[in-house]
Amino acid sequence: MINLLPPQTKGDYRYARRNLALRGWIIALAVALVGVGALLTYGLLDLQRQIHSNQIQVAEAKEKLAKDKLTETEQKVKDISSSLRLATQVLGSEVLFSKLITQIGAAMPPGAVLSGLNINKTTGGLDLNANAKDYGTASQVQVNLSSSANKIFAKADIVTISCATPKVQDKPDPYPCTVTLRALFNDQNQFLFVNQGAKS
Repeated sequence: MINLLPPQTKGDYRYARRNLALRGWIIALAVALVGVGALLTYGLLDLQRQIHSNQIQVAEAKEKLAKDKLTETEQKVKDISSSLRLATQVLGSEVLFSKLITQIGAAMPPGAVLSGLNINKTTGGLDLNANAKDYGTASQVQVNLSSSANKIFAKADIVTISCATPKVQDKPDPYPCTVTLRALFNDQNQFLFVNQGAKS
């Protein structure tokens, strides 16, 4: 069948298809960010509940110490107080990370979505996972996140990049490539818990 459409009309159709695909990527990124935000909110509420419970335990332990003056009770209060301080620090970090997720999402190149992140206790940075439409986009994730203009990380190193072999199926995976990065925070990052503590 001969396509008799004018070149301009054919071009419009082609760009319309591209716009539709781009809209799908944007929706997928938004859904991913909402999901991560929901998880962080759940973690925040759970930590608040734990802190409240620990505060009650500390109050009860101090009351018993005042009555009994026992060495064992005093040690228990110290242990619970240490746990409370640790929970408070983790809670503060969660709040900052919930804000940081927006900044990371904004730095993602088109065609890439953040799929996960973990706190690296050894290096004091983050391990990030992202999905991308192709190898070049996966590499661009590292370039964007390590850029000094974004003021997020001092450096971001690629740990692995892998792309799945396309399979014959009804709906091909829009993000067949996966990139894992190990990132070290920028000292001037305004969302760092330690920097917030220095301001207070």
